[in-house]
Amino acid sequence: MTLTDVPAKVVYSRPDSLECRGTHYCPGCTHGIAHRLVAEVLDEMGIVEDTIGVASVGCSVFAYNYFNVDFVEAAHGRAPAMATGIKRVYPDHIVFTYQGDGDLASIGMGEIVGAASRGEKITVIFINNANYGMTGGQMAPTTLPGQKTTSSPTGRDVARQGYPIQTAELLSTLEGAAYVVRRSLHNNREVRRAKQAIRTAFEVQKAGLGFSLVELLSTCPTNWGMTPVEAREWVEERMLPFYPLGDYKISSAVAEWMK
Repeated sequence: MTLTDVPAKVVYSRPDSLECRGTHYCPGCTHGIAHRLVAEVLDEMGIVEDTIGVASVGCSVFAYNYFNVDFVEAAHGRAPAMATGIKRVYPDHIVFTYQGDGDLASIGMGEIVGAASRGEKITVIFINNANYGMTGGQMAPTTLPGQKTTSSPTGRDVARQGYPIQTAELLSTLEGAAYVVRRSLHNNREVRRAKQAIRTAFEVQKAGLGFSLVELLSTCPTNWGMTPVEAREWVEERMLPFYPLGDYKISSAVAEWMK
């Protein structure tokens, strides 16, 4: 028997809810992985027709071009507010935002805190790459101490510019938050764990248990001035110590539901 005699078997294919087109993301950026994970979960849960996404301003501003679901574009930082309105009008739909750290943790901090504190039944996919990716790699609320960016060429000085905002930890203190976790996209094991967290976050929303957020540590090789391989190593060596992976809030209702 030769290889040509073996029946072909598809083991990896594009999710139906992910459009068949190239993206604008830089080589090595893990936005593409995050997109695929969300799409796989939507397909597997069978909720594509009942899902509405909200795109943020930032690198993910064209997310609506890549998902085969209903999508809207929000003003900078206002994705949680728009998602809140959509969910209240269409309570039977799955509503999620897809936001970067500049959008969510800076201009949109008030919006995300408000949505979480109110327990809005939406899901947030939060991409943390420790800089303003779209606008040239400036220092963001998530930039690490000592990290060099185009607006902090000598490194972030916490005495002058303060400490990075640890979003998952912050939101986990709010009563309305039901499921808040941090995962990463820097290796295969963590990608699998990230997908499971995304699935759980959507399931929490589907069960009507409250606000859910999955923070994903992501690479930005272009603005970090690294190769894709170096960027993945940097996530593990530098980002993980400051942004530990884990489950930061699992409400009692979610814990009971997960049994």
